[in-house]
Amino acid sequence: MRKISVVIADDHAIVVFGVREIVRRDSRYQLVGEAVNSSELVAQLSIHRPQVLITDFNMPGDDNYGDGFKLVEYILRHFPETKVLVLTMVSNNLILTRLQELGVAGVIQKSHLHGEVERALSAFISDGTFHADAAKPLLYNASSVQERFQNLSPREMEVLRLFVTGMTVSDIARQVSRSNKTVSAQKVAAMRKLGVDSDQALLTYCIEARQFQ
Repeated sequence: MRKISVVIADDHAIVVFGVREIVRRDSRYQLVGEAVNSSELVAQLSIHRPQVLITDFNMPGDDNYGDGFKLVEYILRHFPETKVLVLTMVSNNLILTRLQELGVAGVIQKSHLHGEVERALSAFISDGTFHADAAKPLLYNASSVQERFQNLSPREMEVLRLFVTGMTVSDIARQVSRSNKTVSAQKVAAMRKLGVDSDQALLTYCIEARQFQ
């Protein structure tokens, strides 16, 4: 029986090592390529046209492919024959729901990496579908999202508005005549209130919630 081809993409060596070992232990699959950024990933997909991609959600991107939703959407559009399994540390339901809507084959929390990747590979062999219990998103409530934004102070909203335009903490501090430390603290406070834990998650949350547009 011909083995199912797999490409792995993650910029953390320990994650790549772990996923590599999982794939190699399953005789039904063959690892054909690895990547540590979005350009390498697209190149590997173009060369191998794998049946399965296991990729990080947040990776070093570039102007062509980016990362996060931009990269996932590009892959799904240009490599429709590839099942995309997304690895992430993001637990925000808004983001997980959006990935599900885009049509990825599954989303796995990195904290549940080993057991869930093995289950996914087995599921792809049997019927081609996979649902990770640990990462199964709940459809978000738009009013709940708005309530979270309403809990932000005017200065926290101001910092987020500038952040979404692509400004760094230093840029924002100069713009609003505050210290870097103050702006950073306001950004962190806003992230805590919104329930996100990274810049990518914060940006995605604001965009998907249609804030500052």
